[in-house]
Amino acid sequence: MKLRKGDKVIVIAGKSRGQSGVIVRVLPEENLVVLDGMNLSKRHRRPSQRNRKGQIIERAMPLHASNVMLVDPKSGKPTRIRIVRGKDGARERVAVKSGQTLK
Repeated sequence: MKLRKGDKVIVIAGKSRGQSGVIVRVLPEENLVVLDGMNLSKRHRRPSQRNRKGQIIERAMPLHASNVMLVDPKSGKPTRIRIVRGKDGARERVAVKSGQTLK
């Protein structure tokens, strides 16, 4: 998986299409990503000894990795990325549209 925690991405499919956010968590085994404040679902929490009040909590649910694209650092538009080898042999992620390396 070419996506990492902290990457800025744009959602390209689903109910949040067109919105951008930052990856909070990556689940590579299931090919899923969790974005900050996106794809929220409501979870009902019952009252307990510790938490006296019951409440409804909004929780960010995972999106499939194919529904997001990385943001090009130069133009701010969605782009694919490729992996290239640097001069020292280290792998670098490069945006296809602009050719700039991603952090």
